[in-house]
Amino acid sequence: MARAPQFWSTDGALSRLLSPLGRLYDLGVGRRLASRPGADCGLPVICIGNLLLGGAGKTPTAMALAERLKALGRVAHILSKGYGGRAIAPTRVDPHRHSAAEVGDEPLLLARIAPVWVGGDRAELALAAKAAGADCLILDDGFQDPGLRRTATLLVFDGGYGVGNGRVVPAGPLRETPQRGLARADACLIIGPDRTGLATGMLAGRRCFAGQLHSRPGPELLQAPLLAFAGIGRPEKFFASLEEIGATLVGRRSFPDHHPYAEAQLQALARDAERLGARLVTTEKDAMRLSEVWRQRVAVLPVALQFADQDGIDRWLNGVLGRGG
Repeated sequence: MARAPQFWSTDGALSRLLSPLGRLYDLGVGRRLASRPGADCGLPVICIGNLLLGGAGKTPTAMALAERLKALGRVAHILSKGYGGRAIAPTRVDPHRHSAAEVGDEPLLLARIAPVWVGGDRAELALAAKAAGADCLILDDGFQDPGLRRTATLLVFDGGYGVGNGRVVPAGPLRETPQRGLARADACLIIGPDRTGLATGMLAGRRCFAGQLHSRPGPELLQAPLLAFAGIGRPEKFFASLEEIGATLVGRRSFPDHHPYAEAQLQALARDAERLGARLVTTEKDAMRLSEVWRQRVAVLPVALQFADQDGIDRWLNGVLGRGG
């Protein structure tokens, strides 16, 4: 996935010029969503989605919800398309056996928290998870996929970015219009300070939760200058997080989301870091795309999502689970 262009943040001339293509893209999404009813797997399905092409915080949200469901005594499995991986048939992710090239980077990260299934057909994944003992499912990034019926949907927003210029790709960062997306959402989650006025604007009157990503830096991130690199939806968020914990950044390198790092690129990054007297650092998701050798050489900044109202989230989850499959 290519890096998001800067003009997606503001509604300028180029965005307006591309808006007819955005309307065609949105029309295609609408037709796909109406093409067939989702399959019923017989379990509660909680879908985590967003309106943007990437960078809202779905993966930390899926991890946090999986932990809450476990605390509530449930056996939750996570279903993922496995973007960047090769798996077509239903595959249960094994972090000790699989690589990001096989199952995708996000599933490897999610598998630290709960069982994860990847493959091309989410309805098949749901049945495989059910047969393996799941009593509820988290559908990660399946909001625009009509293949599986969901019990409830949590729509995730980055409070600092909102919906960008509000236009649909390629004119803006949206996968579909907010009007259609919000009509299918049961609840919303704003991650980080709400600097774009979502709660009092387009989300006013809706069930809306708040959360914050908290970094958990090791001492090595504060003891030496850092050369940071990231191939995620919005790399600047990662760089800002490092600065917020007091790290000294002497360089930053951005790559496309899910970027598969070549050995030559990593060697070049290492040479740059050595020249700057710095240590390499990246995100947890990026680390999943590194070989074991490079994981030993590159520091990682772990992050976790904390809900502002954990009791409220638990009540919502219990209500969703009470609806059954």
